Amino acid sequence: MAKAEKITQNRTRATIGLVASIMVGLTFILSGSGKVLAFGEMPGQTMQFIGAILPDAWLTPGIAYFMSEILFPIILPCIELGLGIMLLLRIWPRFFAALVLPLTLAFMTNNIWYITHGELKFTECDCFGIWKIFLGSFTHVESLYLDIILFVLALTIVLVQPGEFFASPPWLPKSKKGTVKVNK
Repeated sequence: MAKAEKITQNRTRATIGLVASIMVGLTFILSGSGKVLAFGEMPGQTMQFIGAILPDAWLTPGIAYFMSEILFPIILPCIELGLGIMLLLRIWPRFFAALVLPLTLAFMTNNIWYITHGELKFTECDCFGIWKIFLGSFTHVESLYLDIILFVLALTIVLVQPGEFFASPPWLPKSKKGTVKVNK
């Protein structure tokens, strides 16, 4: 009876992990692809937030240029897209969900800063880039709610997903260590 109970428990955990991975993966694919397709666009509130929290000595013109022209409009959307794809494909879901956690914390921090400072200059968050045409725009409060949900889902994947931390997905063929397959 204990073996059947363990199998049922693992199936439940796997189902919860699968649903959470799909939800986080799709959200990050939408977010990343929307920003990638809006090539080079970056919300002004991001640089305003960074300028407010970084000491002036660290925010040199070179660093400001890198962040505003490369990091936030190009690298970060590609990271979001990559994380979404990996979570959707279920390749190392715990590992990639663990990478989602600090990213969503950064998004939450940005939104909380704007909410607490009552900033009205940037009333909407460009979370989904060009897809805001279909999804609509989010306020910072709505974005914060979404970020909290994403954080909880990613944490669920890390804590609930059965198997090892770097477990391969079931659809990926497993190779034996030390052996090399040669097709003739």
